[in-house]
Amino acid sequence: MSILVDERSRVIIQGITGREGMARTRLMKDYGTNLVGGVTPGRGGRDVEGVPVFDSVEEAREKTGPVDVSVIFVPAALVREAALEALAADVKLLVLVPDRVPIYDVLEIARTAEERGARFVGPNTLGLLSPGKAVLGMIGGQAERAREWFRQGPVGVSSRSGGMTSSIAYYLSKAGMGLSTIVHVGGDPIVGTSHPEVMALFQEDPETKLAVMFGEIGTTQEERVADLVRSGGFTKPLIAFIGGKAAKSGTRFSHAGAIVEGGRGGYEIKVQRLREAGVHVVEAIADIPKKAAELLAASTEA
Repeated sequence: MSILVDERSRVIIQGITGREGMARTRLMKDYGTNLVGGVTPGRGGRDVEGVPVFDSVEEAREKTGPVDVSVIFVPAALVREAALEALAADVKLLVLVPDRVPIYDVLEIARTAEERGARFVGPNTLGLLSPGKAVLGMIGGQAERAREWFRQGPVGVSSRSGGMTSSIAYYLSKAGMGLSTIVHVGGDPIVGTSHPEVMALFQEDPETKLAVMFGEIGTTQEERVADLVRSGGFTKPLIAFIGGKAAKSGTRFSHAGAIVEGGRGGYEIKVQRLREAGVHVVEAIADIPKKAAELLAASTEA
């Protein structure tokens, strides 16, 4: 199985006629994502890569049927408007690709999504990919490469770094371990679906046998994963790597969501909390496939 998206999910792209929207339409369609339409106000009646373009999400829903997912490729200042429009049309999953979305806009999107029983990934995300089923966003870059790099299997990946999302998934696949779903939760301080929520989804997926988490300094996502494990909310084997070991207080590491302030969100406390909860924390990215193979073999023998 997979989490969040599969081959049946009905997907639209908001901002489909922009440069990024057009490029990622090609990726998503060629990979096999069930892309039913796109939205750009004032551009209705056109098509991009054979995908029909509509003036609004409501029009897309009226003419194509229910929409499950919207992937949003619009300028950061317009993300709030696009997201609220999709939520009003009863779309249950949004992927907010742009970075630098104003925090108050993200908070309003979060409040509205909760009220409507929806969720969002991002902002500042490459998206997510369920091997052999669908890609939302830009993971892989090209469909042929995504098919080559990521194979289906029992390992779920959740990452705060876009580059490491693809790299870890690639190394696992190359080592012979397939993937259930790859999720880049996003690099901003506030994101819609963070590590703990992804782990809870992996817990409910019967085909995900093991999870890998790339964490970083800043925010409390990793500490909350440790709490989830300690409370029994996540019981499958979990491997974690935490980036930013050498960062000092006030240092930004990689992106806006990875910054230590006054000791909060620091490397040592994250590693300590995770290890105390029984998570397998590794010191190097190269150790992830080795540990994953070891844990999968142990679970098979059991």
